[in-house]
Amino acid sequence: MRIQKVTLPLAGVALIAAVAGCAPTDSASDAATPSASLSCSPADLKTKTANTLTVGTDKPAYPPWFVDDKPSNGKGLESAVAYAVAKQLGYTQDQVKWVTASFNSVIQPGAKSFDVDINQFSITDERKKAVDFSSGYYDVTQAVITTKGSEADGVTTLAGLQALKLGAQVGTTSYKAITDQIKPTQTPAVFDDNDKAKLALKNGQVDALVVDLPTGLYITAAELDDGLVVGQLENTTGTPEQFGMVLEKGSSLTPCVSQAVDTLRSNGTLAQLADTWLAQGAGAPVLK
Repeated sequence: MRIQKVTLPLAGVALIAAVAGCAPTDSASDAATPSASLSCSPADLKTKTANTLTVGTDKPAYPPWFVDDKPSNGKGLESAVAYAVAKQLGYTQDQVKWVTASFNSVIQPGAKSFDVDINQFSITDERKKAVDFSSGYYDVTQAVITTKGSEADGVTTLAGLQALKLGAQVGTTSYKAITDQIKPTQTPAVFDDNDKAKLALKNGQVDALVVDLPTGLYITAAELDDGLVVGQLENTTGTPEQFGMVLEKGSSLTPCVSQAVDTLRSNGTLAQLADTWLAQGAGAPVLK
């Protein structure tokens, strides 16, 4: 079983289907809980620039999380979430400033050029040693993608993937999923970004890639000739993997940002945004 390549309407190329179980749920990370007396207005928040929320993300900024590589246009799930969080905190759209921050630099210890960063960062205990995370804004699963006719085409089990050459972006939970869940006999390939990973897949340097499921659905439908989703990896931990916004370790903003995310989750905004940018559809088979 696999999801076949689909033809996308020109105006809706960013509205890529994700499995129903990946939409935001009531679960949340263990980010700091704000007290009832905490003030979270722009006048009180100690941001990099007064009355401005500086938001970081990588470049290129990929669909379906961003559209047209323009984080500031409010299109794509993560751009929309960033503006929704900013609005919840009291910032206008004009008071949101975007800066470029590479994926690997964001999760390193030290001072940051942004107040918050949003770039498909899974919340992990290891990363929390170096940075703060907001509450989770999206629950995600990992997926295996390939192209028609590859060695991975038609594979239905984890065992069937173990002898193949697999790859993922460096420093991601996708790479960790390869080593911890699939446990291949060959050393996985690592790539600086998904553009390089896609090129390697096109050229046959790897048999399959592991990416988060919404990204995998977009890549196979819109960016690969004969792209296929082999399947998704089972969550064996009992708690969902979640994307969270990243802040400096010990940031005074973390409780307020988490409170904003929690409010957007509880009032249904996060689910609505997921429905808009990751339209619900048929799920990829679970690989066991």
